[in-house]
Parts: sequence; C-alpha cells; structure tokens
Amino acid sequence: MSLLEVSHLRVEFGHSRAVAVHDLSFTLEEGERLGVIGESGSGKSVTALAIMGLLPENAHVTGSVKLRGRELLGLRDKEMSRLRGADLGMVFQEPLTALDPTMRAGRQVAESLRLHHMSSQDTRQRVLTMLDQVGITDPARIADSYPHQLSGGQRQRVLMAMALINDPDLLICDEPTTALDVTVQAKVLGTLDERLSESGAACLFISHDLAIVSRMAQRLLVLRHGRLVESGTVDDILARPQQGYTRGLIATARLDGVTPGSRLPVLEDFL
Repeated sequence: MSLLEVSHLRVEFGHSRAVAVHDLSFTLEEGERLGVIGESGSGKSVTALAIMGLLPENAHVTGSVKLRGRELLGLRDKEMSRLRGADLGMVFQEPLTALDPTMRAGRQVAESLRLHHMSSQDTRQRVLTMLDQVGITDPARIADSYPHQLSGGQRQRVLMAMALINDPDLLICDEPTTALDVTVQAKVLGTLDERLSESGAACLFISHDLAIVSRMAQRLLVLRHGRLVESGTVDDILARPQQGYTRGLIATARLDGVTPGSRLPVLEDFL
C-alpha cells in the first residue's frame, strides 16, 4: 500500500464550477520525494491544499485522496485537524502571511504540540530543540520574537519547525524558498534535506524552479492547466522529456544556447 494515493482528483471553484484540477492521479511511497512542476495556474498548490483539506468553502472536490488507505476527502474538520501536524505537515509559500503576526514564533510552533496533547512542561524544550534542528542559531530569542522581527530565512525556518515538530509521515512543501535570496535558499534547502533524511518522511515538493526540484525530488509530476502531462524519474524527465510542454519548461528555465541579441525561448514555441 502506498503512503499517499490520489485518484481522479478534480477540484472546481464557485458557482461557475471553474476547474483547477482535472482527473489527477498519482501515488507517493513511504520516504519518497516527489516533485511537482508546472507554470503558475497549473494546479500545483490547489492539489496540495486539497490533500491537506485546506481549500476554501467554494471548492467542490471529487475523486479520492487516501493516506495509508484512509480516505481523507469528506472527513470532518475535527478529524482532519488530528491528521494535520501529526501525519501531514505543510510548509507554505509565503511565511509572512502563513504566520500569525500577533503570536510569538515559539508559541506558533508549540500550537501543534498542544493540539496533539504534549504537556506544557515539555513543550518549550521541544520547540527550542526543533528550532535548533532547522538551523536557527539562537532558538530562545527567535521563539520569543514576533514574525515581523525575523528575517525571511528565519520565518521560513519557523514554518519548517511547525511542519516537522510532530514528525509527520508526509511533508508538503509549496514553493518553500520562493521569497528567499539564493544564499539563504541554499541553507534552507540543505536543512530541509537533512531533516527529511533523518526522519524518513515522504515529501511532496512543489516548485517552478527545476534546479531546486532536481535537488530535492526523486520523481517528477508535470502539470499543465490542472492536468498531468507526464511523470517519471527526475533524470528521465529533465534529460529525456516526452512532451512539448515539458521541453518548453526546461528550455525557458535553462536558456540553453541563448546568445546576446537572440530571441528568448517562450513556452508557446514548444506546444
């Protein structure tokens, strides 16, 4: 049995039933790292939110999402809350909006522990240990700080600590380093890679950056307009793409063969 089984997932929004994800199916095995790539609007984040049960009320979701054989679609909020943090963790794209500006960072990391019944006596030390494990050099100071007092890299690490604090079986990362500069990005990815290796957690890694995905994932899904275009190992997809859309994504990211004054490749050239 796969850790995660997504079958014929379809997500529609509003009265007009605008379709964001079409008949998407894939599996994720224990400890596997699966990358999801595609341009903006391809359905990457919507798929992640559907798995987490965090879509807005105007979303209409059909199909199946199973975690170790247990159907997640249709679970009540209270039941999903028990799974989030304990079995499922998520690192969101923009930490400044994902974090509560009125709560100190340490308290936010501790929320998941409290939800899953760890005693308050043990919580503080566990939070400081987790902040240290995600690469924060002064855990006590960061824990007592508000999000606006932290740098972008520190905020992203706090989000990682929140997602990892209960050792989830599956971690979903939605563009987790988009807002960071290259140096901080490399450090955050290195920390995430290390934590995943130590915990053995599976990871669904969403990004538009092919270099990052090739570092963090073993297998790739390519999405376009909410549909699965192709899938395979990272090496197969990046070295031998079968579909024009995938070739276009790769060409526009790498800019191979572009010389000064020449025309830049655009995705439509490959469709």
